[in-house]
Amino acid sequence: MRWQYLVRNWQRKNSATVQRRLIVRRMIKILPAAEFQNATSQRRAEPVAIWKARKYIEEHADEELSLTKIARVVNMNANYLSENFKQVTGTNFVEYIARTRFANACDLLRNSNVRISEIAFAAGFQSLSQFNRVFKRFSGKSPTQFRAGNSG
Repeated sequence: MRWQYLVRNWQRKNSATVQRRLIVRRMIKILPAAEFQNATSQRRAEPVAIWKARKYIEEHADEELSLTKIARVVNMNANYLSENFKQVTGTNFVEYIARTRFANACDLLRNSNVRISEIAFAAGFQSLSQFNRVFKRFSGKSPTQFRAGNSG
């Protein structure tokens, strides 16, 4: 019974911490893993290195990007960056770059009459076939169909 007294005493002193831990334990039991990850990550600030990596990708999406290059920019080991990037953003590094380039291409397709091949390279895709494949995967349409459905 002495240990119960010590635990209660400790709990009184650290009640906020204990309450948070109890809530997390309940969430672990109730929520599936993916939902738990989302629920807990919304309360945490994004690590600076991941923020810098995302910002660099968004600003340099039209250039050739690699995990090694971004890791150097944020001064982090490439494998560690890859793991943390996936954990924080919920998507892997390559997918994030593809989505960023896709979003840029969509803007260009909506707001310009530039040839689709030029838009593909301006958005940072290395080949037209890669662009068409990624575009079809994310939008369900070809770039030509997308442009036709979003014009005028």
